[in-house]
Amino acid sequence: MKISIGSDHAGYELKEIIKEYLENQGYEVVDKGTYSKESVDYPLYGEAVAKSVSAGEVDKGIVICGTGIGISISANKVKGVRAALCTNEYMARMSRKHNDANVLALGARVLGVDLALSIVDAFLSTEFEGGRHERRVHLIQNIESTGL
Repeated sequence: MKISIGSDHAGYELKEIIKEYLENQGYEVVDKGTYSKESVDYPLYGEAVAKSVSAGEVDKGIVICGTGIGISISANKVKGVRAALCTNEYMARMSRKHNDANVLALGARVLGVDLALSIVDAFLSTEFEGGRHERRVHLIQNIESTGL
């Protein structure tokens, strides 16, 4: 599986830890930046990861900022992206099972490393259930395409 990952300066250290963790598990990781702790604007990195997911260049994305809020909002502006801000494994599993989320958002300043890694594992190992949930995902896609 190919994963795109990106963060702002607040999420840089956690991004590097997650990137190494995923590579050690055999994932191919595409790093969309940032590449230091120097202050940057999170929307640029949320957009970069989201566009790589939307274009089909990668299977899933992970975005990280201080709280995960701003970068998830930014990622969700890209057509075809369903970014889910998750603070525990249950949310990560449900975002995949029921919402077919394709981008995971994390808050580096609100999660410890061990919890963040377990959320990543839950997100990447859970499949979309389909069924009644597929209808709901289609409704989300209709909103996205019509603006209604």
